[in-house]
Amino acid sequence: MTDFNALMKQAQAMQSKLQEAQARMAETSAEGSAGGGMVEVVLKGTGELTGLRIDPSLMSEPETEILTDLIVAAHADAKRKLDAAQAELMRDAAGPLAGLPGMPRF
Repeated sequence: MTDFNALMKQAQAMQSKLQEAQARMAETSAEGSAGGGMVEVVLKGTGELTGLRIDPSLMSEPETEILTDLIVAAHADAKRKLDAAQAELMRDAAGPLAGLPGMPRF
């Protein structure tokens, strides 16, 4: 029965670490850019867009399609960085149990 108790303690410790990682992730943000920095976005750990900077030269009528594409690209860049940061936090939190059958893959 000792092995089961030890396993339960490990599972509880891992759950606590995962909760801490999720809390840290909520406080994390990632910046993404496109067009050589002409468009920049900031995402919170939840994926919420919290900041947007647009180079004034893109604000003219003929540039609106380019601007739209750059905003989407900058958002995708920030989201990739945010996903990588989340995966790293979760791998760290899972510790030696990362990759075991039944555990989420990051």
